[in-house]
Amino acid sequence: MTQDNSPNVESLKLKRKSRQLEMHFDNGETYQLSCEMLRVYSPSAEVHGHGNPVLVTHKKNVNISAIEPVGNYAVKIVFDDGHDTGLFSWKVLYDLATHQVDLWEKYLARLRAEKASREPLIDMAVKYHK
Repeated sequence: MTQDNSPNVESLKLKRKSRQLEMHFDNGETYQLSCEMLRVYSPSAEVHGHGNPVLVTHKKNVNISAIEPVGNYAVKIVFDDGHDTGLFSWKVLYDLATHQVDLWEKYLARLRAEKASREPLIDMAVKYHK
């Protein structure tokens, strides 16, 4: 257990096809979080906006391209949209996992309130032929 009584992560398994991160904790609990949820709730300053959280949109199809260990207490998750500044401590992962239903409902409500979308934007890297 960590100092705040959150369990430690024993293993992480990325399921790329279903865009899910499976987490096994040392208290025997196992959870799955979608890559989209991890991205929109990233603990980075970019997302949290120094106390005024930014609404992250258009991430329905986001995936994880890399997971890098940070000491024995966290991982840096690199997303395929280029976001890589969030350090996910074991406490953050456990809190997201154990509160995911409520957090997801809050996210969807905020999207509706701001008339925003989860759907990906059209890739502007389309090559045009002359």
